[in-house]
Amino acid sequence: MRFTPVPLVSKTQINKAGKSLTNPEAGVDEKARALSLAEQWRACHAYPINTFQSTLRDKLNSFSDDYLVAQRLKRMPTIIDKLTREHSMQLSSMQDIGGVRAVLGDVEDVYKLADLYKNKSRFDHKLINEKDYIMNPRNEDGYRSLHLIYEYQNRKFPNYDGLKLELQIRTKLQHTWATAVETMDTFLGERLKYRKGDPKWQEFFTLISSAFAYQENKPPIPRFNHMSVEETYKEISAFETSLGALDKMAGLSFAADHIVKTKGSSKSYYYHIIILNLDTKRISYQSYDRDSSEIALADLSKFEKEEVDGKNTETVLVSAGPLESLRRAYPNFFLDITEFVKIIQGIVSSVR
Repeated sequence: MRFTPVPLVSKTQINKAGKSLTNPEAGVDEKARALSLAEQWRACHAYPINTFQSTLRDKLNSFSDDYLVAQRLKRMPTIIDKLTREHSMQLSSMQDIGGVRAVLGDVEDVYKLADLYKNKSRFDHKLINEKDYIMNPRNEDGYRSLHLIYEYQNRKFPNYDGLKLELQIRTKLQHTWATAVETMDTFLGERLKYRKGDPKWQEFFTLISSAFAYQENKPPIPRFNHMSVEETYKEISAFETSLGALDKMAGLSFAADHIVKTKGSSKSYYYHIIILNLDTKRISYQSYDRDSSEIALADLSKFEKEEVDGKNTETVLVSAGPLESLRRAYPNFFLDITEFVKIIQGIVSSVR
């Protein structure tokens, strides 16, 4: 299997490319050179995350079959947006360009898996940061998950050493919440994921996250920790009435039934490019076998350029196995929040 090597340039040049991409005064040629280098930098993370996914599946052999594994390279528009929002961020040190995710049944399994990574001497990669948003949920938006940030180390291919990768470990409930937020961002044209947009919707989702924390017997969102479970549910119900949230969310899942396959064998796929048309709310996808990572990355760059040129789409390159697993791993790209809606209906009906 062929993967993109690390660009033979200095970190200073990588960071300079990142600055050019966010500089409104940069010329067309400068931006084109910067984008080309940034795409190479992103692409070289494909090999490390592929090996991380393989290791993750091995570690999950001792768990029940009720889990989900996925990997993805960060979308270039999202990389540029993050560099723009976080002025001190350097492209070479961005920790989540390559990401691997495990979705497990409950919180106990989340920490069991994390312990397998942290306590096993045979795992050579260097843990450089841990963010426990389960025990310390993010107060601003209610985000909950466990993140382990690693520096990649590989004696066989030292060229990749030092690349940073993020392992996200979540429960199904946390995953349902996070993907619902992203789905509503798409539907409402908001940026709730980045703590921007309609304050009422932000408050609604943060309250729901606090309710989910109670359901998992973990700390609620700090600014709501004065509220009991019943008070939290009542507040969610009040916001739902004010926003008409359930009516809005209930009409979304139609997009999951409008999927057009545009390329690739249904039997040999390994990578998928998902393309969400934000105007028609329809999804198309292209699939690639294990040996076609560079072709997939080239196609991804082409679709992302169409976004920059004004096409109202969102595109992502992921690996999550068969299509049904893909829909479970990335329901936000399929505008499918059916499970989330059922849970909220239960919360609202319990206090009305």
